[in-house]
Amino acid sequence: MSFGAIIIGDEILSGKRVDRHFAKVAELLSSRGLRLAWVEYLGDERSRIAATLKRSLAAGDIVFSFGGIGNTPDDHTRQAAAVALGVDLVLHPDAEREIRARFGAEITDVRLLLGTFPRGVDIIPNPFNRIPGFRVGDHHFLPGFPQMAHPMAEWTLDTFYAHLFHRRAMVEKAFLLTGANCYESALLDLMERIVADFPSLRLFSLPSMSDEGQRRHLELGVEGEPALVDQAMAAIREEVERRAIDWQWRP
Repeated sequence: MSFGAIIIGDEILSGKRVDRHFAKVAELLSSRGLRLAWVEYLGDERSRIAATLKRSLAAGDIVFSFGGIGNTPDDHTRQAAAVALGVDLVLHPDAEREIRARFGAEITDVRLLLGTFPRGVDIIPNPFNRIPGFRVGDHHFLPGFPQMAHPMAEWTLDTFYAHLFHRRAMVEKAFLLTGANCYESALLDLMERIVADFPSLRLFSLPSMSDEGQRRHLELGVEGEPALVDQAMAAIREEVERRAIDWQWRP
């Protein structure tokens, strides 16, 4: 199954706030032997969010959606999810219980709107302030605040997807190539051969440049099952040495 993330908020697209969700989700997945397949950034536009959710729900991916589940006029994710699912919004009894426990005698109808979710969903507990998120199938809707959303995402992974953790041993190895012939186009034939010979591995090629635009080095490597990675790296090393390209192992 593929993992995706939807990150919502005009404040991110405008640059008023820097997104912290992408890096954290990538970190949480990587530590469990998983990786993100895609990320989408959306503004606070209900119709666009609904269309995106309808598409991602049909795709069958595991998706974390961040932002827009509050009760202010610029929060649209709860309503958009209801549209995508073809259901109405109702006060979720478990969410109501959490919100009432949070606010006690200060509970109001406005605060209860925070627990109004698409019909039929389950809640995701919020250890920060007890205002829950919600989940339906493999879609998980979390607040925009990182201090709330990130523990909730971690709980979700560990609760529902532990069977996917570290299913295959994975390693990543790379060379740092330097010299006149270390640019990507000169090594394209080698890269294509490695991809053809080791189709289960992920090949990556990352050139590095100075601020003045001078080429520094090319990081060339593969990721995947350890034995195959070693075979692929041996093949790369043999070829770069044949071409008299200087190399060293990437730290």
